[in-house]
This record gives sequence, C-alpha cells and structure tokens, in this order.
Amino acid sequence: MKVLFLFIDGVGIREPAPDNPVNPDVCPVLCSLIAEHATFIDACLDVAGLPQSATGQATMFTGINTSKFMGRHCEGFPGPSLRKIIEEGNLMMSLRSIGVRCRFADAYLVDDIDDIRVRRFKSVTTVMALTRPEIICTRDDLDDCQAVTHDITREILREKGHQLETVTPLEAADHLMQVVRANDFTLFEHFQTDLAGHSRDYEKAAATLSILDQFLGGVLRLCEAAGVLVILTSDHGNIEDLSTRGHTRNPIPLVTVGPGAEAFRDGITSLIDITPRLLKLFEEEAK
Repeated sequence: MKVLFLFIDGVGIREPAPDNPVNPDVCPVLCSLIAEHATFIDACLDVAGLPQSATGQATMFTGINTSKFMGRHCEGFPGPSLRKIIEEGNLMMSLRSIGVRCRFADAYLVDDIDDIRVRRFKSVTTVMALTRPEIICTRDDLDDCQAVTHDITREILREKGHQLETVTPLEAADHLMQVVRANDFTLFEHFQTDLAGHSRDYEKAAATLSILDQFLGGVLRLCEAAGVLVILTSDHGNIEDLSTRGHTRNPIPLVTVGPGAEAFRDGITSLIDITPRLLKLFEEEAK
C-alpha cells in the first residue's frame, strides 16, 4: 500500500463569492476533488478564536487537541510546549516504529541536516521531520528529481536568490511521484496558499491556486495509474475568503482518492482524527 498525503495550508470551504478564488474557473481540479471526493471537517477544535497554523498542524500530526492543551490557538511556529508534544510523538515517528517507509518530499535547501536543527524558527512539519531525520529531503535529492520545493515550480525560491532551475507543475508532479514510488507514506506540504490568502490579492491567490491545480492534475493521474491512495487536507481556512487578512473558522476539506478512499474518510470529523486513522490504516496493512 502506498499513501500520498498532500497538506495544503490555508484552504477552507465557503460558498461562491467574488472574493473566493477557490472556484472552478481558477482551480477546476481542486474544486472537482472537493465536490466529488471530500468530506468537510472541523479545524476550530472547540476553542474560541480563529484557528492557527501551529496548533492546527500539531493537532493534525499528533492526534492531540493541542489548541485545548494550550488553551488557545497558536499561530506561526510552535513554541517550546508545542515542540515538546510533537517531539514526544507524531505521525512520522509512529509510522517508522512499525516499519513504514516514510518520506517528507519537500526539499530543504541544505547540504547537512544539522543546518536545519540550528534554525531558530521551525515549522511543525520541520519539528516532526527532525524526530526522524532519515525522512528528510535535501538539495541533493532535489537535484536528483527525488524531491519537490514547497512552491512547486521553484520560481519563488529563485526570486529569493537560490540557484535553481525552474520546473513546470507537471514536472514537479513527476518528481513527487518518484518519491511516492520509493516509499509507503509520502508527505508534501504546500503553504503558498496560506501566504496568498493573507495577501488579500485576488490575482496572486488565483495564480497560486492555478499552479497548485496543474500540479494536482498531474499527481492524480500518476497516482491513479499506480494505485496510490491520495489524501488532501488543510489546517484552517484562509484563501477562500479574501475579504479578511486573517484565517477563517470555515470547515476544511478532507479529500481522499484511490484504494480505500471512502473508508478512510468515513467518520473523520476534525483534525484530531487524521493521525489515528492513518496509523490504523498502516497497522491493519501490517497484520
């Protein structure tokens, strides 16, 4: 069994509106997935206020309601208390402990993993990856077409001064598929959607979603041919409502396509349920 988990930051569900770029004209593949293969789940976690990235992602990848634990939603990068929860137990640690071959497909543009450890600010996914450093992709993997950059085409990273050849979304999809073929569980994180939502710039949001959509189209075709279960979800709403610069309390999609897709999403109601369901899936496969 092979599973590809696509974590797309900051995408919620909202009715059509002039300031909602998540529509079929902009991203037909994503909208079709949501319409035909999704259930809508909660990202608010029974805590007042707007859901945020640090606690939302920590909850998604540990199965612990970290917003309730902290007594609030925590934005941005996880602080010491959240890092401790992630480091004591997370999805990648648990999967590796039962022999599942895992890979975090986003390339870190470093030559040595120690360069990641010394960073002052680390995302939830980075904290999780560092607990099992063998899952991390570096610049060498990217050069070998065995990893993908978080912006898919590498264009944004080039603008920041990184010496990279750009790729098309379909080329990036093929590179991601190389990772999927070599592993049992592959995680890819795309957070440009959240940044575009914060910008409140419709053209920027539409351009970001268009690149993602082309990428998704390629990934889905390749995964269907290979019999891969694809799971796509988010951590909170944002880009679907450009009337506000902040996050939203809108539900988020949980999309599943491929072998066992309907059974996987059946009964999942919030971010808390995702890691336990993934662990159950692989534990049953191992029996």
